[in-house]
Amino acid sequence: MAIRIDGRKISGIIKDEVRDSVEKLRKEGVEITLAVVQVGEDPASTVYVGNKKKACAYTGINSRAYNLPESVTEAELLALIDELNGDESVNGILVQLPLPPHISESRVIKAISPLKDVDGFHVQSAGALMTGEPGFLPCTPAGVIELIKRTGVDITGKECVVIGRSNIVGKPMAMLLLRENGTVTVCHSKTKNLREVAKRADILVVAIGRPKFIDASYVKEGAVVIDVGIHRNEGGKLCGDVDFDSVEPKAYAITPVPGGVGPMTIAMLMKNCVAAYRLQKSI
Repeated sequence: MAIRIDGRKISGIIKDEVRDSVEKLRKEGVEITLAVVQVGEDPASTVYVGNKKKACAYTGINSRAYNLPESVTEAELLALIDELNGDESVNGILVQLPLPPHISESRVIKAISPLKDVDGFHVQSAGALMTGEPGFLPCTPAGVIELIKRTGVDITGKECVVIGRSNIVGKPMAMLLLRENGTVTVCHSKTKNLREVAKRADILVVAIGRPKFIDASYVKEGAVVIDVGIHRNEGGKLCGDVDFDSVEPKAYAITPVPGGVGPMTIAMLMKNCVAAYRLQKSI
């Protein structure tokens, strides 16, 4: 039976580490502050923002909430970001996605100062990841690396396959696995013989956006399987991109949904907030 990688437990350990760092900084007179901007009242976004606020409260990071109506203009949102960029008491800026159709997500992400880009989405952050320069790592891929390493799996020399090529998960995931000396293949909707490629993987990271798409026929015996997907099935139950019941008996280790990758994203966001202070101090 596979090891179930407990994202809740590991994220709790990371948040405790962040809380210790924040407490030490507070004793030095330093306060860490995250500004969270939400546009509209999308229910899923509201839940995510609420979870981020709870994590801030737990770790001792100050959170400032900016709840803007869905009718807010792009210019008004950009003006708020510009104001937060110039506010020295704010260390991190997070704009909750998705945004309403009349606002360009690309322009909003680019408007955030690279020194406060705790989501790791800015093109400068992406460039820093590519070249190995200091910068922020996207929270979900960084969380995946922590899950793998803290389960005791050495990535060095392993055959790693990433299914998905998004800017938020797939591409940075591949770069982080390369940084850890993995041998990486990125697959996508145009990949030929996907099943055969996936079955080569010692470490398989799935972010394809299709419920239970990956079953045991895609998985090598003894592989580490990381499921980044999250969906609700017909019965309203959460599931991932991986057919957990099919794959678990074949895997060495596997993340469940929920309770796997999800909690790690917020834990790594908290870690990035502390990193933001240190980066800003070094400039």
